[in-house]
Amino acid sequence: MNTGEKKSPVSKAKELISTVKEYWHEPAKGNYIPYKEVASLSGAGFGVYWTILLASAIGLDASNFLVGASIGLKPMDLQVMLIVANLVGIPIGIFRSWYYDNHKLEGGKFLPFIKKTGLPIVIITTVFVWLPYEHMEYITKAVVVWFMYMLLNIFLCFYNESYTYFQQIITPNAQERANVMSISQVIYSLAPTITGLFIPLIAGLTWGLNNIWTYRVIYPVFTIVGLIIGTVFFGKVKERLILPKKKPEPVRMIDALREVAKNKYYWIIQAANWVMFLESGYVVVLGWSFVYGNGGAHQEMLGVANTVIGNAALWSMLLCPLAIKKMGKRNLLITANSINICILLVLYFVYKNLVMICVLWYLNTFINTFWNIVQHNIQADMKDYHQWKTGVRVDGLFGPLGMIGTVIGFFTGMVYPAIYESMGLLDDYDVLYNDAMRNNLFEVLILCSALGALLNLIPFCFYDLTENKHKAYVDVLKIRAMFENYSLGELEDEELEDVMGIIIQAKALSGEAKSNVDKTADKATRKQIKERNLAIERTAIIMEDLNKFTTGAGLARLSQAQKDVEKGALYFYENSAEVLAKAKAMPRNTAEEKEIRSDAIKNARNKMRSASFIRRYGIENIQQPDEAVKEEIMNREVSSFLDSIRLKRELSAYLKAASVYNTVTKPYTDAKNLIIQAGNYTHYDELERKYMEMHPVV
Repeated sequence: MNTGEKKSPVSKAKELISTVKEYWHEPAKGNYIPYKEVASLSGAGFGVYWTILLASAIGLDASNFLVGASIGLKPMDLQVMLIVANLVGIPIGIFRSWYYDNHKLEGGKFLPFIKKTGLPIVIITTVFVWLPYEHMEYITKAVVVWFMYMLLNIFLCFYNESYTYFQQIITPNAQERANVMSISQVIYSLAPTITGLFIPLIAGLTWGLNNIWTYRVIYPVFTIVGLIIGTVFFGKVKERLILPKKKPEPVRMIDALREVAKNKYYWIIQAANWVMFLESGYVVVLGWSFVYGNGGAHQEMLGVANTVIGNAALWSMLLCPLAIKKMGKRNLLITANSINICILLVLYFVYKNLVMICVLWYLNTFINTFWNIVQHNIQADMKDYHQWKTGVRVDGLFGPLGMIGTVIGFFTGMVYPAIYESMGLLDDYDVLYNDAMRNNLFEVLILCSALGALLNLIPFCFYDLTENKHKAYVDVLKIRAMFENYSLGELEDEELEDVMGIIIQAKALSGEAKSNVDKTADKATRKQIKERNLAIERTAIIMEDLNKFTTGAGLARLSQAQKDVEKGALYFYENSAEVLAKAKAMPRNTAEEKEIRSDAIKNARNKMRSASFIRRYGIENIQQPDEAVKEEIMNREVSSFLDSIRLKRELSAYLKAASVYNTVTKPYTDAKNLIIQAGNYTHYDELERKYMEMHPVV
């Protein structure tokens, strides 16, 4: 066989059609999603984006044509309104995050929220644009816009975040997730392409983009169409999380945040987000150049420009899975950001030429679309890492910690409004028709954006969660779930088949050295060697977890666990400070000694915290909450938002009592769980025999 022979486009198309037919109802081996569901996900995404594009366009931002130019609110006033909205939104966001991880809804963790919040968004946006702003005093307009913005975002944030989180759990396979997102994004990107084309055309035929009557025509039609499409397709997709089959325990927010705060990848992603505001300054250049440049003569062509430029996203969507596979997410982000910096610097010198603006915007869109896909993947990878590291699956409760970024945004968000007003842009946006004023503003915005792109790049230089590491972590999660499901008597043959294949390969490669890739070998051989080398890398992580109870550190951990269990759940560790001092004095000359010392310090700190809670609350007041109370709350059906609030209050009271009890008994429960897990791992031989019976040697 000639591996170097190139296939014709026709043969490639036939092969693609054949593959889609073969895996239309059932996914390929190693994958989770059949093509039928990929098609449904694409249609659902189209509906979501059609709905939220216009709803999200209602922003408290001077660059926003609707609230800025059409309604006529000043840039700095809009920023103050945004700060107040964000302050009010903090407790709402905390509630939303808690709700995701602790509320039981029929149909999944995120899908029910998508289905329930779409209709309110359509109603609120329609009412928003039809309010008689032209007959209101300035202060009245500001108050009404703020109130409607807040009301809209209560539902919009649920809708948008639910869809974002949902995409992250459609499959635990990172490469498959990238492939699926790429395919579905090609379809649902048609939503902004269509709106980007027709809205400026409609505006050109009616009242213009800076007139409220244009939006009164557009909003009802577009949002209703999006809601209908999304509702139809969301009934045909499902979520996938790797969890044991036992019911997840409710998570107290403060306890989850304490663990989330230790996730280094979370802080890398957040650090990049905190400076992203600076990179966004240039986005007004395209729209304002068409609407205000040359006296507004080319305004109706903005839709055509948006459509052509939007085509750039198609190619990056198609190329993104391949780029991730070849470069990795980290390198792709760094490369894309570096190119974007160069594009912005070129834009600084040619922004007066409308054609060059469009050319650079095309390139910018091509580059930035990679981030739209990669960002969901790195968020999902980070959460899988967190589950591997802590043993707890958290999704929504990453949100409250992100409120730090909201607070930072109170100050950073003032930067561009201050620039706008200092350069003469207040409530009269007609000043943008002045070429000199507009050009001076553009130069400042472009340079600020280039600096922001550079700052955004730096955090990802420290991001080292590779695709292969992530795959190993997911494999370990599967292994842990298999052992636990077996102990619960709920292990299915399909799960055993999948996980034992991982373990057997890891055992076979354990201790093996990587092979050098011979560049003179054929392509298939080189690929085989690379895949084997990657498997050897994963083996180290997998075998470390499988053997964690037989190493010196593991045996020391089990020995200490036996002692802690013998002391009982409510033991008062009054000498925990001395225990911590002794732990810190332990030797740390070898890797094993460092691990033993680290375990001892962690254990001692848990005992210190346990002792401090006993002193604070009194041993006589610390009792284990009734499990039946929790079950009743968790299984209670809610029919309204007020019912949810009452449920939250009751569950919060239960969780606080449980948190106190769990903190006091943590040394005991951690020890007990470790012993149970070690016991689960002793069943490996039984599982291997069962697997071999399924695969008899002929």
